Amino acid sequence: MDNPAPKKTCCESVGDFFTSAKFLIYMGHALSTWGDRMWNFAVAVFLVELYGNSLLLTAVYGLVVAGSVLLLGAIIGDWVDRNPRLKVAQTSLLVQNSCVILCGILLMVVFQFKEQLQELYNGWILTTCYILVITIANIANLASTATAITIQRDWVVVVAGQDSSSLADMNATVRIIDQLTNILAPMLVGQIMAFGSPFIGCGFISGWNLCSMCLEYTLLWKVYQKTPALAVKGGQKEQQQELKQLSPTKDLENGQSPEESSQPLMNETSVAAKADAPKQRGWCYQVSEPLRTFKAGWVAYYNQNIFLAGMSLSFLYMTVLGFDCITTGYAYMQGLNGSVLSLLMGASAVAGICGTVAFTWVRKKCGLIRTGFFSGAAQLACLMMCVVSVFAPGSPFDLSVSPFNDLYTHLIGEKALPEADHSLTSILSGGNATTAAPAEDLPPLQSYMSVSLLFAGVIAARVGLWSFDLTVTQLIQENVIESERGVINGVQNSMNYLLDLLHFIMVILAPNPEAFGLLVLISVAFVAMGHIMYFGFAFKSLGSRLFLCCEPEHKAETADTIHSPPTTV
Repeated sequence: MDNPAPKKTCCESVGDFFTSAKFLIYMGHALSTWGDRMWNFAVAVFLVELYGNSLLLTAVYGLVVAGSVLLLGAIIGDWVDRNPRLKVAQTSLLVQNSCVILCGILLMVVFQFKEQLQELYNGWILTTCYILVITIANIANLASTATAITIQRDWVVVVAGQDSSSLADMNATVRIIDQLTNILAPMLVGQIMAFGSPFIGCGFISGWNLCSMCLEYTLLWKVYQKTPALAVKGGQKEQQQELKQLSPTKDLENGQSPEESSQPLMNETSVAAKADAPKQRGWCYQVSEPLRTFKAGWVAYYNQNIFLAGMSLSFLYMTVLGFDCITTGYAYMQGLNGSVLSLLMGASAVAGICGTVAFTWVRKKCGLIRTGFFSGAAQLACLMMCVVSVFAPGSPFDLSVSPFNDLYTHLIGEKALPEADHSLTSILSGGNATTAAPAEDLPPLQSYMSVSLLFAGVIAARVGLWSFDLTVTQLIQENVIESERGVINGVQNSMNYLLDLLHFIMVILAPNPEAFGLLVLISVAFVAMGHIMYFGFAFKSLGSRLFLCCEPEHKAETADTIHSPPTTV
């Protein structure tokens, strides 16, 4: 009898974990996300500083970024699918960090010589610098999208193997890293800019990305070496299986293996394809190829079994109930100072981490699809506090005030009364004291019940929101075939950006605080529609078993498997 393998000591187990592919992916993701969060926070501040405390450049940058991902999401995903994993990861990493470094250097030049540049050619040189900054930053964001698709939606799946529990744990850990870096990274770069200057902030971010790029490149290579499955993509696997299924009888008669006999045929086919390519694919065909890729990506997304689940997640982006500039601007007008807002943002991050932990526990007990159903129900229940806040004491909600007053005022050029001009756009545009009075100068609220209920609902809903987000992410990972993961996740990102754009347009059309309650009600309605879509997907997949929440884990996993294969393009 063979002697059993000796048990590893605690130190050996810890050492194995720190050198495993999973830990290396976590480290690479932490470095990448930290740099992204610092840059996303800083670039908005830099653009405001450059344009004289106005949000114009920031708004243009946001519109360009959202529009680019909306239009190019499917094409980026298709590029991820068509190329080897290591090439995609390394290329997107190099492009992203190089663009951030270049943009940081360009911003340092502009900050240092802004007055001189403004005098050259009537300011056209400075305007060209603004255009270059936004363009390069947009390219960096597109490369970041490619990195997120290939690492978070593909590499993680391959490293986890066929273990659904391991995949869920990896997704939850990646999301916890996102939550932590989303708070800590802006705090760090904010302190550097506060005690230093925007010039120093640009230099720090450029230096960080240079060092981070080298470390991430090394970590990606080590993960690739430790996971041989990453070297083979879905299409290659299918091709190898087809070669193995060829009848070996004829090959053996000729004294050749199936692989040897198939090689000349593949070479002849490729040569013939190359010879016919110029005839079949003219100039017009090549020019229109991105459009065909765009169309094919959206058609493939629509034909997926998890289409309703993906759409339900996108609908959650059409909301003002998050800790973005809109909600914080409203809170500022309601009398909450920066200290209270920072504490609320910290509580929101803690709630998000609780949601990721709850996801892994509920999935083991009830299965993946049921986890999404229960998470959605929990989120909607918490958002009811936000609905109540609209009608609670202290709420400025007033339907008698037209939500388009501020928009009409800006369009016709009339000057609103100083005491009446406290719209979200004026607060966020960095105006003077007459148009954007500090929170302490605003009339004191008679009651803080409304704003308290609002943020209590927003924070509590983060638990269900992040658990639901992880559910849909894993559903896409497990049910989209390997050769389409890139394009499907690219289209999913496009849908998310589309609904996010709509929510900003909604705020632009109704920016005054009296209409914020209406925006809250619309947001809750969109969240409810999203979860209704998910309920339709879940009921179609499980039927009446959806409500059997106490099913054992192995039965729940079987019930949650969608057996029909996704439709391919």
